[in-house]
Amino acid sequence: MSCLGRRTLRWWFTMLSLRRQSPGSRHRDRLREELCERRHAETSWQKLSETSDVIFSITRAQYDGFPTRNPSCLYSLHLSPIYMYMVAKYTSRWSFFEAAALFCNARHWNLVHEVVNPSKDHKLIEVATRHDIDQTEFQRVSRQLRRIWPLLP
Repeated sequence: MSCLGRRTLRWWFTMLSLRRQSPGSRHRDRLREELCERRHAETSWQKLSETSDVIFSITRAQYDGFPTRNPSCLYSLHLSPIYMYMVAKYTSRWSFFEAAALFCNARHWNLVHEVVNPSKDHKLIEVATRHDIDQTEFQRVSRQLRRIWPLLP
């Protein structure tokens, strides 16, 4: 990746303000999960999405200070479109959660920095719990918001 690309990703991760994940084993476990999901992807769209999740796991680990190598399955791929998809996907999720928290009148809505999949109800509960937001209200608002929000799979 070019120097400009690395600087752009560093700026993007800074903007997302995700909590640092440690230890490094957490990143390795997450990467293993994502690689498994990528292997099981059937359609081109699913493969693109899962590959972006793999790239996100790798770059997130690097941003958090845990060096990782690209898996061999990525060496033959042209990664620019995957990086663009990844940035769009995770930025959309990040802004979704901030908006949902705002619409729930959460006290610190601007501190809700999450990128988990908002189409999974159990993830909504986890996010609400982490940020001390009423779970029922957060799920209700999120379900309504999902109808109009451009979420990428």
